[in-house]
Formats: sequence, C-alpha cells, structure tokens
Amino acid sequence: MTTTETIPPRPFGAVGSAIVTPLSEDGTRIDLDAAQRLAAHVVAHGNDMIVVSGTTGEAPTLSDREKLDLARAVREAVGPEVRMLAGVGTYDTAHSIELARAHAELPGVDLDGLLVVCPYYSKPSQAGLIAHVIAIAEATDLPLMLYDIPGRSAVEFTYETLVRLSEHEKVLAIKDAKANLHEATRVMAATGVAYYSGEDAMNLPWLSVGASGFVSVVGQVAGDLERELIDAVDRSDIVAARAAHRKLAPLVEAIMNHMPGAVSAKASLYLQGVLPHTAMRRPLLPADADQLRDLAAALDQSTGIPALDPSRRPA
Repeated sequence: MTTTETIPPRPFGAVGSAIVTPLSEDGTRIDLDAAQRLAAHVVAHGNDMIVVSGTTGEAPTLSDREKLDLARAVREAVGPEVRMLAGVGTYDTAHSIELARAHAELPGVDLDGLLVVCPYYSKPSQAGLIAHVIAIAEATDLPLMLYDIPGRSAVEFTYETLVRLSEHEKVLAIKDAKANLHEATRVMAATGVAYYSGEDAMNLPWLSVGASGFVSVVGQVAGDLERELIDAVDRSDIVAARAAHRKLAPLVEAIMNHMPGAVSAKASLYLQGVLPHTAMRRPLLPADADQLRDLAAALDQSTGIPALDPSRRPA
C-alpha cells in the first residue's frame, strides 16, 4: 500500500522528460506547432514534468530567443498543471543569469524551476562552481534543479559542494547522470534535497535509494512504462517494478547507447508518428537507416506497439 511516508518529496513531479526540440525540415527554425503537439503527447503518456532546452533539446544550438519562444509554446500546450523547467545553464555565469531572468520574466509562462548544468568546457574549481550556482539562484525567484553530468561537463559536483549548495533555499533538486548511488544517499541523508535520475538505465536503482523520480530521455518515447515503474515502486511492488524495468531495457539500450540521445529520441518519436521528420542541427546528424531499423525493433520489443516502417523517407 502506498503511504506518504514511503514516497520521497517531489518538488518537480515524478516522471519527467527532457524533450527534443522539433525543427523545420532544413533545421533552421524551431517548429513550435510540432513542439506543442509533442508536449501534449508526452503529458498524455505518463509525464507530469517537462524540461525544455536541455541537452536532449539541442540547447547548445538554440538561440536565446528560440529558447524563450519554445518555453512559451510548450507552457501554452500543457497548461499550468504540468511541472515545467527550462535549461538555462551555460559555461558563462553572466549569460546563464541573463537566460534565467529572461525565462522568469516570460509573461504567462510561470515556470516551476530552472535546470542548471555544471559549467561545461571551462572546468571550474568547486569554489567557482558554487559561486556560479549561487549567482543564478539569486538572480530570480525560481527554484533550481542542478544537473550533475561529468561525462559532458568534465567537472562533477562533489559531495561537499552538493551539501553546501543544498543549504541554499532555491536549490531543491539534483538531476544525476553520474550514478554514484552511495554519494547521493549521503547527500539525501545530510540535506533532504530531492534527487532525480538522469540516466534511464539507472531509474529503478535510483528509486530504490530514495530518488524522487526521473528527468528522462526515454520518457518522451515510453512514458507510460516509466509511469508504470514508478507507480509500482510507490506501492512497494518490487515484482511489478522489475517487470517494467525489464520491458524498458531494450529501448533504453537502443536510445541511450548507440547515438546521442537527442538523435535517437527524435528518431523514435518520428517512428511513432509523433514527429514529421528527424531533422537535427549540426554537429548532430539524423539517425541513419540502420539506426532507424534498430530503434524500430526496440520500440516494438519494449512497448508492443509496432513502429512505423523505418524505411519510409522522412517527410
């Protein structure tokens, strides 16, 4: 039986997806209509949180104006009930502050929070990282979810840094993609900060140590299964949770381990008929024919719903 005592705090919901950014066929502009359809689809399939302008959304290639337009369009599509965060972290503190303020001031959008990644490429010290996050936190009234992904940023949030930052009233959650469950357990015990799995293969292990939910790539493709997984954990049904985890495994493998997640998620959504094509912005290229076939097979195996013919030419 589910009780409030068994469920960890969820300041940003439970099942979240860092959604792709649909583009025009030539990749030169955002397709805002397709973004709204995608957002509505994601919410209809188990998600109660959406992150725009994350890595999966090709954020490094989006202009500030595009990011703001995207946030406005997605909020319009999903309404105020769905938790919504926008990625504003960059390797430049001043630019990150500008993005944070611009998103916070968007009329009628009312974001629930901001996603702030560890500054990439610059390789700051931990003191510099703390100063970066606090400066962004104090620039707006919006709470933060920190994104710890040293595989992309080269620098991690250390245990001491996470404890220090969790003392700030605006830092409510951490999206973790380094899978150090022991460190996270210590941080949660010391601070009460909420953790969200940022690595789909680790979703069940994360829940087992007290994570609040997911910020997923696969969730926009198989959100119903991710909802099935977390609901099973909430009611302490480990057998059902394992079953959902195993159903997801072929799709997680296909999406996360053979091409960038932005490429595979967009291709999967195309194969599901959610997106009209697979256009990417360089340096990313669309999935090729072999990748589409592999993704189609994984979709069929995990969801039981046959994908569209992967040999058809994208519109």
